[in-house]
Amino acid sequence: MPPDLPSLPLKLVMLLLLLLPLPLAQAETRSFVVDRQHDRFLLNGAPFRYISGSLHYFRVPPVLWADRLLKMQMSGLNAVQFYVPWNYHEPEPGVYNFNGSRDLIAFLNEAARANLLVILRPGPYICAEWEMGGLPSWLLRKPNIHLRSSDPADNMTKLFALLRSYEPHGPLVNSEYYTGWLDYWGQNHSTRSSTSIAQGLEKMLELGASVNMYMFHGGTNFGYWNGADEKGHFLPITTSYDYDAPISEAGDPTPKLFALRNVISKFQEIPLGPLPPPSPKMKLGPLTLSLDGNLLSFLDFLCPHGPIRSVLPLTFEAVKQDHGFMLYRTYLTHTIFKPTLFWVPNNGIHDRAYVMVDGELMGVLERNLKNELYLTGKAGAKLDILLENMGRLSFGSNHSDFKGLLEPPLLGQTILTEWMMFPLKVDKLVRWWFPLQLMKRAQPPPASGPAFYSTTFTVLGKLGDTFLYLPGWTKGQVWINGFNLGRYWTNRGPQQTLYVPRLLLFGRSVNKITLLELENVPQEPQIQFLDTHILNSTLHWGYAYFLPETQGSYEPMELSGH
Repeated sequence: MPPDLPSLPLKLVMLLLLLLPLPLAQAETRSFVVDRQHDRFLLNGAPFRYISGSLHYFRVPPVLWADRLLKMQMSGLNAVQFYVPWNYHEPEPGVYNFNGSRDLIAFLNEAARANLLVILRPGPYICAEWEMGGLPSWLLRKPNIHLRSSDPADNMTKLFALLRSYEPHGPLVNSEYYTGWLDYWGQNHSTRSSTSIAQGLEKMLELGASVNMYMFHGGTNFGYWNGADEKGHFLPITTSYDYDAPISEAGDPTPKLFALRNVISKFQEIPLGPLPPPSPKMKLGPLTLSLDGNLLSFLDFLCPHGPIRSVLPLTFEAVKQDHGFMLYRTYLTHTIFKPTLFWVPNNGIHDRAYVMVDGELMGVLERNLKNELYLTGKAGAKLDILLENMGRLSFGSNHSDFKGLLEPPLLGQTILTEWMMFPLKVDKLVRWWFPLQLMKRAQPPPASGPAFYSTTFTVLGKLGDTFLYLPGWTKGQVWINGFNLGRYWTNRGPQQTLYVPRLLLFGRSVNKITLLELENVPQEPQIQFLDTHILNSTLHWGYAYFLPETQGSYEPMELSGH
């Protein structure tokens, strides 16, 4: 979701003409000019209008970049628009990564090969429903940092009048024409009709406007990269970023794409030939998973350097834990005979806490939720709280979205102190230790609370894209062959399946799937791979949010803007 204000001068929209193998003299004649006198763009001296679509290279595996860009070009687009997320390329101060899925130059070259111009939006803040809006979480290691600020601009007429005082003339541009919308966990899947989108595009093109469609291909929030919003309560974004876009999350042309392509063909030539067909899909399973063990039993491997000790709990940022999970541990100083309220003041759980006493899951507390948890326990009982970071806020003027326990928990009116913090390296455990050691382990005891499950499988037929379905599972994280596919939250929805590109699978060789289930496992711990995506099954759960007292009932939320 873009940060741009309407006052952004058009000259700051960077159309990068990628230098294809051209003679030097010819390359030097290339130009892009804003012709304000005639309200148009000039490309190489000729009137030009761009019809663009957004695609985020960081949400698409690199081997699929060429496929997605080709389909955009075959749809009649002449440009691609994308962000560059700061946190994706500078994970630590002064440490840069432009390799593999972060190879920006490789993506630019693919766009050039597809004969697409590039509208580059480098940030530093991008929103885009991306973790912390693209800002690196290490900025929050300065607790008093002021991340972003803006002047309120409620009077849009006044704002655009100000714009025209600087730019009385210039081409008409819609830099973000929404083809769909994002999804939040626990709400319905967002859609927009093909007819309305096509009609809107046609009206803008009739006016001679340049248009960018956000998104043309949405992609996936793999790993922990989803952002979050806050509309009276915390709203994490789903793993799927399908966006109801013209090209689906799996890269398939949709009816919306053909409707838009038909409109574009009325205004300019589109490439000859049919679009590539949908990718082959496959089904597999059901497969039964086996318990590898409770998360707590792997603590030495998840946190090999041992815990960080503090009288009061520390945040993720204070211990340099950017994503994922952290375990907080203390011990009861006296016996609690009567069930006593366990709580964290000032909405201090960011974002979800799995509370265990002597290894047994007692309940779950969540940011902004009213649910209550009562505990008992003997003196010396071990109190563990697994904290899940569900994605930092990606929209807002100054949301310093610290994660973890932001306030010390209380048992009744007693403040709990003397904490140990275990920053957990879950991905390293799944990727490196499990394949080497699990075959040597004895059968683990039954699980209570967060636990790892896994199985292996082979694909005997032809490999295809597929969608992982986890019926009866609750909430967790999933890896395929060590790749962090993302979060599932089956009992909340709307997303019920996770997109699995075929490139993640081995043909006629052993594949491994690992789940970290955080709550409850179905009686039959099975999963399936389907040949269709299920994005629209919201299970309306019975939790109540802390809402403003003036709000008497649930109201449909306004769009936050990108």
